[in-house]
Formats: sequence, C-alpha cells, structure tokens
Amino acid sequence: MQSKISVIGAGNVGASCALYLAEDGLGDVVLTDIVEGLPQGKALDILQSGSPRGKDMSIIGTNDYKDIAGSDLVIVTAGLARKPGMDRLDLLKKNADICGGIAEEIKTHAPDSIVIVVSNPIDVMVFHTMKVTGFPSERVIGQAGVLDSSRCNAFVAMELGCAVTDVQAMVLGGHGDTMVPLPRYTTVSGVPITELIPKDRIDAISERTQKGGGEIVSLLKTGSAYYAPAASSVKMAASIIQDTHHVLPCSAYLTGEYGLEDVYVGVPCQLGRKGLEKIIELELTEDERKALHSSAAVYKESLADLGY
Repeated sequence: MQSKISVIGAGNVGASCALYLAEDGLGDVVLTDIVEGLPQGKALDILQSGSPRGKDMSIIGTNDYKDIAGSDLVIVTAGLARKPGMDRLDLLKKNADICGGIAEEIKTHAPDSIVIVVSNPIDVMVFHTMKVTGFPSERVIGQAGVLDSSRCNAFVAMELGCAVTDVQAMVLGGHGDTMVPLPRYTTVSGVPITELIPKDRIDAISERTQKGGGEIVSLLKTGSAYYAPAASSVKMAASIIQDTHHVLPCSAYLTGEYGLEDVYVGVPCQLGRKGLEKIIELELTEDERKALHSSAAVYKESLADLGY
C-alpha cells in the first residue's frame, strides 16, 4: 500500500519538499496551506513536471486539513520569518502559535502519523509540537543536523575538491550559531578530515557551517535557504517511510542522553518506520560536551519563555 505524506506549508521549503517527495516516489503527497489556491497551484505545477522529468507522481494541494487524514508522515514547514522591528521573543511566540495550531490539526486528523518539524526555531518548535499533539517523542523529530551536516559536507568537498557524496559530516547541538561541528567524526570515505585538512582550515569550515544559513540569507537578501532544508527533510522522510534505519543527526527529545533531559537538541538518531528508533551516544571530549550543553541551554531558555 502506498504511503501518504503530508507537507504543511506551501512556501519555498514546503513546495520543494513536496517536489522531492513526489519525484522520489515516496508516497502520495498532500501539500497543505491556509492561503487559498497556493498549494493547489504548486501541486498542479509539480504534477505537470512529471512528464518531462520522466516521473510518475501523486500529489494534490489543499486548504483543508481533513485531507491529511491517514497520513503516515507529516512534515511541518509553516512559520514566519523575522520582520523588521520584531524581536526574538515576538517571533518565537508567533511561530509557537502557528505550530501549535498545526499540531492540533495533526492530532485531530492524523493521530497515527510521525511528524518532522522544520519550522524555526526548530529545537523549540519540535518540543512544542510534541507537547501539543501529545504524541510520544519517538514520533516527533526535528530536522536540523541533517541540514547542518549537509552544509559541512559541501564545504569539506569544496576544500578538498572531492565528491560531496564521499563526505560524511557530524554536527550536533541546536540548529543555529550554537551548533557543535565534530571534525573528529567527519570523514571522507572513512578517513577523518583531521588527517586531510589543516586545523586552521577545519576551524574555518566549522565556523562557516555554523553561519551557513546566515550566509545564504545575506546573499539572497529577500529570503532564506530552501533547497537544502527541503532535501534534508526528505532524506529523513525516506529513512522513515522506507524503514532503512539510517543514522542521521536530528533534533530528538533527550531523557538523560549526553547528560541532558527534557529538551530537544541535535544528536545522531537511527530512523525507521516507527520514527526515532535509537539515539546514539558518541564519546565526546570535555570541550565538545560543554558546547553541546551550552547549545541545549539556549533552547531551555526559549522553552521557559513559552511557559515550559
């Protein structure tokens, strides 16, 4: 039986997710948005791309959350970008209202689904979504480290002139300036980059990775990244839908792992048909552990602002 995947939010990230999901044939795709005509138009456009791309796709657009009923997986991309004059707390609360409303709809219409949250700030919104839905934490996961690692992969490949598909980066922590790149666990065909790249260049790559989203915002001037965030979300979706048990860095709910509790933060996760199957605990140096705990503390503060 074909899987059903719903994407909430038909902006650039959501529409790109829908395109990649449909092209990869991962299931029947439902693109949902509150703006009348937007998801319908983008879904129809994606469907019409099937012939020249040689892809037999299944996708619809809708403004009615009832159409997500029976979804195996829901990807939440909806949310606001910060506007002039809006401070961090304003943005946090507005996106919490948006994600909370979506979480209620998921709870009502797709109570058995697994949820991937992409909306920013991811590590806070995924916690909020888990609480509002009441779903077990294994079924509510944040997309963060996959994107951050993909950026690091690209920068390492650019540095070495090698195939980006040969690079496997590991980035922990929150999705933002507090992320924790781990060069010791970043390899090129199994060889640690510490054996291939001088320390000063590794430090530069780590810093560029931490600021990767901001770099794109600065270049675009009127928006933010969407191709890589969407591709990263679909990589997670594929592991879940196809039950491949891939180990990917995702924002997961910690209950003592890495010495952290009651917070979502990026760690290596094994994903399969039931969602989060296992959190893998890496051996960290004291400095790496402190950096991870500092990253988690930032999100604890934001959760307190939301009353958690």
